[in-house]
Amino acid sequence: MANNAELAAKLLRAASNFFRAVGEQNPELQEQMLTNADACDMIAERVEVDPLGVPSDIENLPTPDQLN
Repeated sequence: MANNAELAAKLLRAASNFFRAVGEQNPELQEQMLTNADACDMIAERVEVDPLGVPSDIENLPTPDQLN
Protein backbone atom coordinates (compact mmCIF):
# COMPACT_ATOMS: atom_id res chain seq x y z
CA MET A 1 0.00 0.00 0.00
CA ALA A 2 1.30 3.43 -0.93
CA ASN A 3 1.92 6.00 1.79
CA ASN A 4 0.59 9.56 1.71
CA ALA A 5 3.82 11.00 0.25
CA GLU A 6 3.81 8.49 -2.60
CA LEU A 7 0.16 9.24 -3.36
CA ALA A 8 0.83 12.99 -3.26
CA ALA A 9 3.77 12.63 -5.65
CA LYS A 10 1.68 10.52 -8.02
CA LEU A 11 -1.13 13.09 -7.96
CA LEU A 12 1.34 15.94 -8.59
CA ARG A 13 2.85 14.08 -11.55
CA ALA A 14 -0.64 13.53 -13.00
CA ALA A 15 -1.35 17.24 -12.58
CA SER A 16 1.92 18.02 -14.33
CA ASN A 17 0.91 15.85 -17.28
CA PHE A 18 -2.47 17.57 -17.40
CA PHE A 19 -0.89 21.04 -17.44
CA ARG A 20 1.50 20.02 -20.21
CA ALA A 21 -1.38 18.64 -22.30
CA VAL A 22 -3.42 21.82 -21.83
CA GLY A 23 -0.39 23.90 -22.83
CA GLU A 24 0.16 21.85 -25.97
CA GLN A 25 -3.41 22.41 -27.08
CA ASN A 26 -3.58 26.09 -26.11
CA PRO A 27 -0.53 28.06 -27.27
CA GLU A 28 -1.72 31.21 -25.49
CA LEU A 29 -1.65 29.31 -22.18
CA GLN A 30 1.47 27.27 -22.84
CA GLU A 31 3.95 29.33 -20.81
CA GLN A 32 1.69 29.38 -17.74
CA MET A 33 0.88 25.68 -18.06
CA LEU A 34 4.57 24.79 -18.32
CA THR A 35 5.28 26.84 -15.19
CA ASN A 36 2.54 24.93 -13.37
CA ALA A 37 3.80 21.58 -14.69
CA ASP A 38 7.38 22.33 -13.65
CA ALA A 39 6.22 23.33 -10.16
CA CYS A 40 4.26 20.09 -9.79
CA ASP A 41 7.25 18.04 -10.94
CA MET A 42 9.57 19.86 -8.54
CA ILE A 43 7.33 19.36 -5.53
CA ALA A 44 6.61 15.73 -6.46
CA GLU A 45 10.35 15.06 -6.45
CA ARG A 46 10.77 16.77 -3.09
CA VAL A 47 7.84 14.90 -1.55
CA GLU A 48 9.33 11.59 -2.69
CA VAL A 49 12.85 12.34 -1.51
CA ASP A 50 12.11 14.22 1.74
CA PRO A 51 8.40 14.27 2.62
CA LEU A 52 8.90 16.33 5.79
CA GLY A 53 11.57 18.63 4.38
CA VAL A 54 11.47 22.40 4.22
CA PRO A 55 12.50 24.03 0.93
CA SER A 56 15.97 25.50 1.29
CA ASP A 57 15.79 27.46 -1.95
CA ILE A 58 12.53 29.31 -1.49
CA GLU A 59 13.61 32.00 -3.93
CA ASN A 60 13.54 29.41 -6.75
CA LEU A 61 9.98 28.28 -6.05
CA PRO A 62 7.16 29.72 -8.17
CA THR A 63 5.11 32.34 -6.36
CA PRO A 64 1.38 31.81 -5.85
CA ASP A 65 0.78 34.54 -8.44
CA GLN A 66 2.70 32.50 -11.03
CA LEU A 67 0.63 29.37 -10.42
CA ASN A 68 -2.95 28.90 -11.55
